[in-house]
Amino acid sequence: MNKQRFIQDAQGLLTAVYGEEGAEEKTHQLVSLVQKWKENNAPSSSPLSQKNVYLITYGDSIQKEGKSPLAALHQFLNTKARNEITDVHLLPMFPYTSDDGFSVVDYREINPELGSWEDISHLSNDFHLMFDFVANHISKSSSWFKGYLDDDPLYRHYFIPEDSVFDAKRVVRPRTTPLFHSYDSFSGKKTAWTTFSEDQVDVNFSHFPVLLEMTDILLMYAHRGGTSIRLDAIGFLWKKSGTTCIHLPETHAMIQLWRLILDYLESRTQLITETNVPHKENISYLGDGENEAHMVYQFPLPPLVLHAFTVHETTKLSNWARSIKKVSDHATYFNFLASHDGIGMRPTEGILSDEERQLLVDKVQENGGRVSYKSNADGTESPYELNINYMEALINRGEDRDGELKIQKMLAAHSVLFSFIGVPAVYYHSLLGSENDVEGAEQSGINRRINRKKLDYDALIQELETSERRSGVFKGLKQMITIRQAETAFSPFADQKVMELGDEIFALERWNKETDERILFAVNTAARKVSVQLPAEGTDLWTGKAVESLTELEPYQFIWVKPQ
Repeated sequence: MNKQRFIQDAQGLLTAVYGEEGAEEKTHQLVSLVQKWKENNAPSSSPLSQKNVYLITYGDSIQKEGKSPLAALHQFLNTKARNEITDVHLLPMFPYTSDDGFSVVDYREINPELGSWEDISHLSNDFHLMFDFVANHISKSSSWFKGYLDDDPLYRHYFIPEDSVFDAKRVVRPRTTPLFHSYDSFSGKKTAWTTFSEDQVDVNFSHFPVLLEMTDILLMYAHRGGTSIRLDAIGFLWKKSGTTCIHLPETHAMIQLWRLILDYLESRTQLITETNVPHKENISYLGDGENEAHMVYQFPLPPLVLHAFTVHETTKLSNWARSIKKVSDHATYFNFLASHDGIGMRPTEGILSDEERQLLVDKVQENGGRVSYKSNADGTESPYELNINYMEALINRGEDRDGELKIQKMLAAHSVLFSFIGVPAVYYHSLLGSENDVEGAEQSGINRRINRKKLDYDALIQELETSERRSGVFKGLKQMITIRQAETAFSPFADQKVMELGDEIFALERWNKETDERILFAVNTAARKVSVQLPAEGTDLWTGKAVESLTELEPYQFIWVKPQ
């Protein structure tokens, strides 16, 4: 893209958001900022392919005496998963005050308890890195908010005070806490918009200098090894009186502007939007497939896979999967089953009935998990997310008694993840076959801590050899990843078609038109044997055995059949 086209397109987006007044000056300031970064080329990365597998982890998830947590994580990955994991999603690695990192004090510094930028640089030499950009809000302990409270002219408009003229009745939020909080300031009490908590203060993007500052931070991340950048809670970015204040056109324009800048800089940094909302709203962040997010989180996948393996029936999963098509050659889906958060329930709206959602709620609670709720416009509350280790969530009490069967069920669920169109991401506790950390949730009073336990390096290394559960899951998932990475039919941009092989079977055909390679995938979600009629015979990549068109699948068995 030439500079003149970039300037023209940038001014168009800025005008759409901020109006025509001062549009040329705003464009000039933005272009000056971008040119500063253009003179320092960002590290390059390869285009996305079937080889890309993300690990979702905190910087201190694995700890070893005598090493910084980031260095310990690096050593573990190099020792145990160097060939399988290509991309490491580091959850917020900056100084913070709450929410396990998502209340950032300083976007530009590494939390010294994790390590340093030098550790990040070393890690980026061996793995692609995904940085978390918590752009919607910042800690009340940040210098920005302190400046706001102290009437510093620089930060006077960085935040959004309560305004009696602003109609906030329709605002959509994932929390039951107050929308505005009051703070002691230099000149008395001051209020500020707080979508998530009293400690997480929303930043005011309608103030243009905020956009400049945030863009500078984003580009710094791209230049310091961030080959992917996760835009946390991005849907809440813009506020407008009388609206829901979620998914507003101005928010989409902000992401389009950042995408435009990255394209102009010829950076291969991927923008990934995190919007835990119903499917139609979620995929809107793909734009036209070329102008907005490179990937969107595939939020319906975790609850729908859980539902299928709970009721042993795949109709809801299959019907939804039929709506998932190839986006473009440059945009796709970020697929996952578990993350640092819980299993979102909002993405199931319009897919699962209230009764089906309640079934999952009851099961999770029976399996030792927790349920977090959100406030509705009518004053009621409804389940927002299920907080539980994903392997524990899969277990059907009274049915999945055998340890090997539980491991097989975990692998079977992930066979969906590794087969589905898009890029797979595995949470560290899933990769390591962990259990619920009930003690962590109870001691902290934070539901999400049930799946955020920190692990000792030496103990973990030993358990990966001695624990049937850890070893079975870890080795099984690594083998699955190795098989996936060798098959171009699993390209994030290869076509996908849902096959109908019976209510208990979830099945896909993946086809890469460029290489003309196909793979037939089928997984049995039932705890009993099921016969299936495949459209072709071939070799199962998982077992290396020949598979006839009429074949029988054991409980939770999956097959990847490469047709003859």
